[in-house]
Amino acid sequence: MRGLKLIERFKGTQVHALNPPDTTVVNSTGSSSTSSKIGNHRVKFIGSKLKSNKARSGSGAKTLLPFGLPRTDLLEPPIEPHLKSIQLVETLSNLYRRFETCSESEKSLVCIEQYSVLSSLGDPKLLRRCLRAARQHAFDLHSKVVLSAWLRYERREDELDGVSPMDCSRFVLECPKAALVSGYDPNSIYDHCKCYQERSEFTQVSKGDEFLALEEDSDICFRVGNEDINCIRFKIAALSTPFKAMLYGSFTESKSYRIDFSQNDISVEGMRGVDLYSRTRRVDSLSPEIVLELLSFANRFCCEDMKSACDIHLASLVSCIEDALDLIEYRLEERANALIASCLQVLLRELPSSLYNPKVMKIFCSFEARERLASAGHASFLLYYFLSQVAMGDSMVSNATVMLLERLGECATEKWQKALALHQLGCVLLERKEYVSAQCCFEAASEAGHVYSLAGMARCRYKQGQQYSAYRLTSSLISEYKAVGWMYQERSLYNVGKDKIADLETATELDPTLPFPYKYRAVSKAEEKQTMAAISEIDRIIGFKLVPDCLELRAWFLMAIEDYGSALRDIRAVLTLDPSYKMFNEQVRGDILIEFLNYKVQLGSQADCWMQLYDRWSSVDDIGSLAVIHQMLVNDPGNSLLRFRQSLLLLRLNCQKAAMRCLRLARNHSSSEHEKLVYEGWILYDIGHREEALARAEKSISIQRSFEAFFLKSYTLADSSLDPESSSYVIQLLQEALQCPSDGLRKGQALNNLGTIYVDCGKLDQAATCYMNALEIKHTRAHQGLARVYFLRNQRKAAYNEMSKLIEKAHNNASAYEKRSEYCDRETAKNDLNMATKLDPLRTYPYRFRAAVLMDDQKETEAVEELSKAIAFKPDLQMLHLRAAFYESMGDMKSALCDCEAALCLEPNHMDTLDLYNRARDRAINPQEM
Repeated sequence: MRGLKLIERFKGTQVHALNPPDTTVVNSTGSSSTSSKIGNHRVKFIGSKLKSNKARSGSGAKTLLPFGLPRTDLLEPPIEPHLKSIQLVETLSNLYRRFETCSESEKSLVCIEQYSVLSSLGDPKLLRRCLRAARQHAFDLHSKVVLSAWLRYERREDELDGVSPMDCSRFVLECPKAALVSGYDPNSIYDHCKCYQERSEFTQVSKGDEFLALEEDSDICFRVGNEDINCIRFKIAALSTPFKAMLYGSFTESKSYRIDFSQNDISVEGMRGVDLYSRTRRVDSLSPEIVLELLSFANRFCCEDMKSACDIHLASLVSCIEDALDLIEYRLEERANALIASCLQVLLRELPSSLYNPKVMKIFCSFEARERLASAGHASFLLYYFLSQVAMGDSMVSNATVMLLERLGECATEKWQKALALHQLGCVLLERKEYVSAQCCFEAASEAGHVYSLAGMARCRYKQGQQYSAYRLTSSLISEYKAVGWMYQERSLYNVGKDKIADLETATELDPTLPFPYKYRAVSKAEEKQTMAAISEIDRIIGFKLVPDCLELRAWFLMAIEDYGSALRDIRAVLTLDPSYKMFNEQVRGDILIEFLNYKVQLGSQADCWMQLYDRWSSVDDIGSLAVIHQMLVNDPGNSLLRFRQSLLLLRLNCQKAAMRCLRLARNHSSSEHEKLVYEGWILYDIGHREEALARAEKSISIQRSFEAFFLKSYTLADSSLDPESSSYVIQLLQEALQCPSDGLRKGQALNNLGTIYVDCGKLDQAATCYMNALEIKHTRAHQGLARVYFLRNQRKAAYNEMSKLIEKAHNNASAYEKRSEYCDRETAKNDLNMATKLDPLRTYPYRFRAAVLMDDQKETEAVEELSKAIAFKPDLQMLHLRAAFYESMGDMKSALCDCEAALCLEPNHMDTLDLYNRARDRAINPQEM
């Protein structure tokens, strides 16, 4: 009966979640026609609409909400274009075992599979580690070229002023020259690129040596046209088997002195080049045009050594996109491996800008183009995986993206590759509103083993008016597999009433990081005129996960209650995360909306902004601080110091991509070399190149002593286990930094860091002094350090009180609750950790603490469950390690090994996990010793 009622409820009008029903009509082929297209003219119209509203006498929220508030029937979560395993831990475990046991030639591709699986976690450092491992284990030129370009793209070197696409920043794994050397070097990851060093081994043959070689007696000549080219018979014969047969076999040419070569498509200069090569075995003194001619000649007469020499020499000459485009089309027919690889490398290292070059896309996009690349050995899943990721990042709906994903599918050979290509193509077609084609792709991806693609399949059915069919499909997912958050989230779209809300609550319970349930509940409350409750609901996720559309939603609500200052804060924060973000369902540019909100808010001077920044930074209001800096940058866009401050805040908020973009801008806007070196050092540090970061800091100090240079050097050195001598040196560096000019915000951080080093050295009095000095200049986080000093002095109550002060002052205080739990009794600690989890479910320490307490109470099953519910949405290294230890103590060696392997897939060199893994493996092999 319940099912019958559900069917009846689904007989209503189909809800189109992304667009109102009257704007899009799906035709019989699954494509769509749009009644009106939104372009720049629409944005101008909206701007004029806002201006006309502003000119009216009314001052209510409607003036700035010309399109009304968001509606629940227009909300839906995206289908993520990643592989999402429903058994992620088991998948990671399997990948680790395969990597450890596969042949050396297979390791690179296993690393790429790891990359595809881990992409759904959104951790840039984790993904970069996969790419570096793949490049390290690559054998062939093609894979090395693609992966070195991919690594460069991930660092977005193209956004740094004055950096050439062929520059590798001395990193051998990104070096274009190293990529053109075939073979595997196990030590390559530890080497520095030698691009900038003298290469004596490549000294060229002198002109005198060439002259002596040409003076050797000739005993044969080749006529080309009306000219004779004198050669040495045995040296020409040594070029290839066909020449040897012709000159020393039973052919008439073996007894001839003069041989006519006029009909063999070679010029006089080309034949002279052949002669020179036969004598010297070098082509580097010849012009590129002659070497190209020799390459064709070598192909016709099977002169493999000559072909290789020409190939390698021409490859070394390709330096720009014009050279690459001129050569690659012609040389694909010659199958000159190194030359094609070199041309390909230039095109790939120009990404993403080369996406807009139609000549470049012609080489990659069509089926015929892929066939030509394949015939030369340069079409691969790896190549099209890279190209399609860049294209999707640029535009999810472009024709180029579709074509590249189609080529990706054609190159797929393994099940996971087919699943990935089909799923991503389905996501793109769904965005293009080609629902029938998208459904076919999702269905094929699910048949290849990707369960998450069934969510895409359900969405396509829903878009075509088959709501009940979509509901049944998602319900079968929940009943057939171990439920995860996205399953209930997806089903909620097709459910109604209280059942919809129940699905959303379950989705949040299983995976609190999913933004859509919070957004839906918030908009639902706003529709019921409970705007403050709506703001409280969306605050729940903004408190631990900064997502632009959630901030935008809160701004809508704030405008509705005419809190324009707070709305302006959120919009500025959104534009800090994504400068091109558009508001009102992508119809109004954020900067236009800011312009009109400025009429509602009193703006202060730059000096006033500095005071606001100081206050918000001190109260640990990171979003407020971002907004103030954004306002300051409008007035002073070239201020590198402010860009650097942005990056610090964004890193604290776990927005690494946005932070790195701000760091690159800080570097580009630097007014001096020593300042530029500091920002380059931070960029290198944040991508894991610690030694290079240290070198930049030292070079900056050698040019000019500055706070930021000393701070960078001390921070980089402190990021390791410090012995007493090293600690003393870091203390000295921080003291040097504090003697240099800077503002209170940064000096507070330096004092806090100095106090931490003193604590580690057991110098509690000096540490306390540092923390108190930091608090005097409103560095609020120093309360945490001072609390630690009190705790180490056995003043537990004072430590607890100190952390309570931080909780009172800090706008973002989940970490403060977590830290305060260390200074109180078990029950109070439990309450604090529960509050920390409520405020930020991504913090792992509370789960580990609660699990440890349960284990101490011999509640083994409950302890494992406590960790498992967090691992389900955040497979963290520490939690996997702890659960593995629990399994080992329970005698479940299989589960212990699985968790260890998954943890080692995330961090292969984690020593504690390696020790546990080896111990569990020994016990599994010898169970009688347990």
